[in-house]
Amino acid sequence: MFLLGVAILFVMLYGWFKNVVDESMAGLYSPQMDRSFKQGMSWFIVSEIMFFAALIGALFYARFIAVPWLGGASNNEMTGAILWPNFEAVWPLLTTPGGTETQAMGWGLPLINTMILVTSSVTLHFAHTGLEQNKRSQLTGMLLLTLILGVIFLGLQGYEYVLAYRDLGLRLDSGIYGNTFFILTGFHGMHVFLGALILFFVLLRVLKGHFTPEKHFAFQAGAWYWHFVDVVWIIVFCLVYVF
Repeated sequence: MFLLGVAILFVMLYGWFKNVVDESMAGLYSPQMDRSFKQGMSWFIVSEIMFFAALIGALFYARFIAVPWLGGASNNEMTGAILWPNFEAVWPLLTTPGGTETQAMGWGLPLINTMILVTSSVTLHFAHTGLEQNKRSQLTGMLLLTLILGVIFLGLQGYEYVLAYRDLGLRLDSGIYGNTFFILTGFHGMHVFLGALILFFVLLRVLKGHFTPEKHFAFQAGAWYWHFVDVVWIIVFCLVYVF
């Protein structure tokens, strides 16, 4: 039933977006409709901001409120009984209640990934510039390069997860540190995948000759989302890996 539901969803999405593209290419949309598209995409990104704000807020609470509070009560025998003996209020928490020791993820590989993702924003900007100046080869080349950089980012993040599980003992069930690490980076990776999927379909439309310097909101919406994902990653990188 789940797979059937997913299939129906994709068929409906395909039909919906096909209608939108066909109507746009036929010039059926008024300026008011264009404004509605922009408002809809803007509010969608605002909802994504609130989503990541909640996750980052959970990390902030655990790191700067809950753990120090438990540390202040660490001399209490009850705290030791609830947590584990010799509990130390340090971040990251590398000991789980079962006594399992894990290791913190370093920021060498994530720094490379950050540079890749920031570079992808630059290439996407040049693709947008090429579209506005009607330079189709620049548009196609820079957009394709942006997509490739996004795929490389996802590949390196998958490799990072393999290292975490195999070599560092860092897992999703490794206490609050493992929870926040995988949930924040994992949900961000999911958003990168969604952004790459959007850019892939935008690239297909570019190859079909769609978009003009005056009318290209689908490209613009994809660019907005991609830049948003990049900014979020810089914040996640600083909070999860550096500080």
